[in-house]
Amino acid sequence: MMPNPMCQDSCRLRDDPAVTKLPVLSSKKVIQVLRKAGFVDAPKRGKGSHVALVKPDQEQTRFVIGPEKDSIPKGTLIAILNQSGLTKAQFVELLNQ
Repeated sequence: MMPNPMCQDSCRLRDDPAVTKLPVLSSKKVIQVLRKAGFVDAPKRGKGSHVALVKPDQEQTRFVIGPEKDSIPKGTLIAILNQSGLTKAQFVELLNQ
């Protein structure tokens, strides 16, 4: 049987055990992990249902905004990771500490 050329990269990633899966988490747990990574509460910017965290770096200041929910959707968690500059593996490592 010949390999499917349409599936070369995506199938390899899906079957690779090194690819980190993100668990379903509450916003409180995500905020705890971001604080472990060095984020602190951003100055208050009014009221609302989102939490703002900031991490000043030498290169740039990272600003993360996340909703306060019982469970954060996977896409939202990925967006938070992109904003924070953390990889999935780094995030899961901090989560397990």
